[in-house]
Amino acid sequence: MDFSLSSDQEALREGVRNFCEARLSMADLRVLEQAGVDQALWAEFAEMGILGLRIPEAAGGVGLGMAEAVLVFEELGRCVAPGPLLWSHLAAGLVDGVDRGEVIVTGLDLRNDRGGPYTLEWLDLADLLLVLSDEGVELISSRDIVGKRVGSPLDPLTPVTRVEHLPPGEQAGDADLARKLAIEGTALVSAMMLGIAEASQELATAFAVERQQFGRAIGSFQAVKHILADCFVRQELARASAYAAGVLLDESIDSRAERTVSAASLIAEEAAMKNARACIQVHGGMGFTWENPSHLYLKRAWVLENTLARGVDRAERLAQQVAESV
Repeated sequence: MDFSLSSDQEALREGVRNFCEARLSMADLRVLEQAGVDQALWAEFAEMGILGLRIPEAAGGVGLGMAEAVLVFEELGRCVAPGPLLWSHLAAGLVDGVDRGEVIVTGLDLRNDRGGPYTLEWLDLADLLLVLSDEGVELISSRDIVGKRVGSPLDPLTPVTRVEHLPPGEQAGDADLARKLAIEGTALVSAMMLGIAEASQELATAFAVERQQFGRAIGSFQAVKHILADCFVRQELARASAYAAGVLLDESIDSRAERTVSAASLIAEEAAMKNARACIQVHGGMGFTWENPSHLYLKRAWVLENTLARGVDRAERLAQQVAESV
């Protein structure tokens, strides 16, 4: 399988990266920690085509596939972009106006529901809650949901609301659609985890080259070299698995593609978690400070880990899929 990018895919990735560097720099993110995402920034996400990326051109979208969506969400992971971009992207084909930024959707995966209370991301910003369950897909108006905003969320760029009970909503699809959206969403979460693995590895490497100790750059010390080399290996393994998931989903959502997505989610999750921790370690004492951006990658990885099913549930599902394929 050839994962070389076409010239159009390269241009797409470069365009999204340039946008992120211009609008979502670390200085911008510090402001967004306090102010949150506004309608102007959300409109820019829509104008970039992020929300309607996979909507057919005839319907006003960009008309690209999962392979391109993986590239885009990889870049969004690199810059820890705030907002319910994943859920709005998934809902773009279900709810009119989402691709244009007129309607904002957040989401919740209840396929392995253990009962409330529930933690909902970006509920204050969203118009609708997209719920995936074993019965199907449901849409709930955010105005009907009563909850309490958490004062200090784990990820400062992901505000959350604690909700005891969910009100009934409107049925928007069956169990097959819920499964399809969950698989596609898991592939995009893997792409964001890949982006986190890349960004934290690059931040650690840049610091190791710059930081001097005993008259030498700490990156010249063998122990630090091993840490950075391991980070790079994890990153590239995550890249291969995430790209493979995108390519196979463009062909069909069959058992092979689902296994690949499950494997990609676990591999990319490990890469993001371990690389973010390694980044903090390489930075030493200053890596644990709020001013250093290293913690943002680790905290976002923790959030993404539980966005669509828990890691242990995905691991058990992958084991079952492998057993069924033998």
